[in-house]
Amino acid sequence: MIIMPEIWLNYGITDVVLDIRAENLEQKIDSEGKVLDDSAINERLNALDLSKPMELVVLHNSKSIQKIISSLFTLCEQKSKPFPKILTDKKILNQVKSELPEGSSINEFVDISDSNLVFLGEMEFNGLFGYETISTRLIKKFGQESMLTAYAKRQGNLPAPGQYSESLAEAKKFTDNFEIQGIELVANSEGIIDFTIGHPSKTITSTKTLESNSIRDVGEHKTMVISTGKAASNDGLGNSLSSLWNCSDAIKKDGLAILVAECKDGLGSTALRQYIEDRLTLEQLQNPTRYVEGMENLLFLSGVQKNFQIGLVSILPEFYTKKLDMVSMQGIKYSMDYILKTQGSRQKVAVVTDGARILLR
Repeated sequence: MIIMPEIWLNYGITDVVLDIRAENLEQKIDSEGKVLDDSAINERLNALDLSKPMELVVLHNSKSIQKIISSLFTLCEQKSKPFPKILTDKKILNQVKSELPEGSSINEFVDISDSNLVFLGEMEFNGLFGYETISTRLIKKFGQESMLTAYAKRQGNLPAPGQYSESLAEAKKFTDNFEIQGIELVANSEGIIDFTIGHPSKTITSTKTLESNSIRDVGEHKTMVISTGKAASNDGLGNSLSSLWNCSDAIKKDGLAILVAECKDGLGSTALRQYIEDRLTLEQLQNPTRYVEGMENLLFLSGVQKNFQIGLVSILPEFYTKKLDMVSMQGIKYSMDYILKTQGSRQKVAVVTDGARILLR
């Protein structure tokens, strides 16, 4: 009898099952950490001054983000305080809106200069900054000049997730210019582990919690299948690549990494698009005079591809993946067939289920 362990991997708004035989499964790797219960979440949210008008800027969407919003609304209701106004990017406005309680208002977020703003974001790892925080999300969105400096301060041409980088200090310096507040979450696939409220340059301290729950020593593997763990981390190829960077130190030289990322918004990166259209070369990435959004990921991609091969399960046209030197895979089943065909029927595979919130060594 063949034993098939059921492993579900996130793929956009759905999950797909990876059919893998027990003898081919080397290890299933997930994030860890004890999740906060509702009363602990509410107790911490009480630190916010709910009597003042609040504009809550939702930087991206995830279950943990939605949890904070609904807890906040419940608190406001209990204390007869006005609901916060919700602001978010046009691209995810309808997504966020569909989860909001009755009686709430939501608008597109355009201006960072208002002091009533409270930014809501979930911390992850990042190849350039070391960590993806509220500050790094804001410098990317509003700080074109500062981003060039942050990019210039990178540590070589390979991603360095989980490092306190000079680039991160640059992001912190950028947000110091604004009188704003932040709610910085640390979460895993089960829920919220921790969150900090304060100025985004202070809430960066949550990196400690992220580290203690997310760094895993797993040795080196020849073959790895990586899911980002949530739709917000695989909506475009640009941000999906972060999950690959988080696992790259645990992939053997000449190994194979298969990234499972739907990419419903396409490439999600100006630099990747310009490269595919032959408007940006790899040489131009070394010392650019202006920053092009997502250029660090293109640089890191060409760097890690010297070490191992990358396969991609996504809805991107094969023309894109070929141009980026990746193996295009039509579906999750095809990826397993590819592994067994190219590496032999006994090949062991490590499976990462929450790539955006894990760091492998």
